[in-house]
Amino acid sequence: MHFKYTSARAAVYDDDSRQEALMTATAMKSALELLGQADTPRTGRERLIAAAVDLFYRHGFNAIGVDRIIAAAGVTKTTFYKHFDSKDDLMVAAVERRDEWESQAWAEALRTLAGDDVARYPLALLDLLDRWFNHPAFHGCMFLNSAIEFPNPHDPIHQAAAAYKRKTRENWRKMAEAAGATPHNAETFADCYAALIEGALILRQTHDRDDAARAVRPAVEQLIARYLRRRPRKPALKKRRA
Repeated sequence: MHFKYTSARAAVYDDDSRQEALMTATAMKSALELLGQADTPRTGRERLIAAAVDLFYRHGFNAIGVDRIIAAAGVTKTTFYKHFDSKDDLMVAAVERRDEWESQAWAEALRTLAGDDVARYPLALLDLLDRWFNHPAFHGCMFLNSAIEFPNPHDPIHQAAAAYKRKTRENWRKMAEAAGATPHNAETFADCYAALIEGALILRQTHDRDDAARAVRPAVEQLIARYLRRRPRKPALKKRRA
C-alpha cells in the first residue's frame, strides 16, 4: 500500500457526517469491488505473469508446474523461455506483480472508504479485511504464503515477499506521522499495527476465523487512541467591539 498524506496539523476534523455518509455509501461493496481487478494482460509475458499470480495464489508455488502456467496463459514454451530462464524467475515476477497491484488497489480502496482523513485508515483497513476474509476468493496473504513456502531469507522469492511487507509497515509509519504522531510514536504504532494485521491474517488463515479482523479491532482502537489522538481545534477568536 502506498499513500499520499495530508498533515494532521492542517486537517479540520468537523467532517464526521461527510465521512459517515461515505462509509455508508460503500458499506455494501465487496472486497473485490473495492479492490478492483488487475489490468488485462496484453503481451505473452504479461499473460504468463497473470496466470502465475492466479495459480500460485490459489494453489501454492510448489503445486503448480510450468506447463500448467503456459496452458493457462495460452502461450507456447518458446514464449515462456523467451521471457524467463526458469520457473524461479517467474515466481519472483509473480510476487513482484502482486506487490504492484496490491499496493495500488489497497490504497485506492482505503481512500474510497475513509476519504482524506488518514486517522481513519487503520480501522478502514480492518473493514476492508473483514470483507476480504469473508469472500470466497480469499486464499490467504500471497506474501505470507510466499515467505512461508520459501523460508530461507536469502531466497529471491522470500525477499520479494519481505520487501512488500517492509514497504507496507513503512507506509503505516508515514500514515501515523501524518495523523499527528511524533516520529518515535509513529515507529511504535507501525510496529504494533503491523503485528496486529499480520496476526489477523494468520488467525483467519490458520484458525479459520472469518471474524479475525473484528477480533483485533479493540486492540487497534487502543493504538489509535494512544498514538493518533486528534488535536482539538482552537476556538475562533471573537472580534472585539470598537
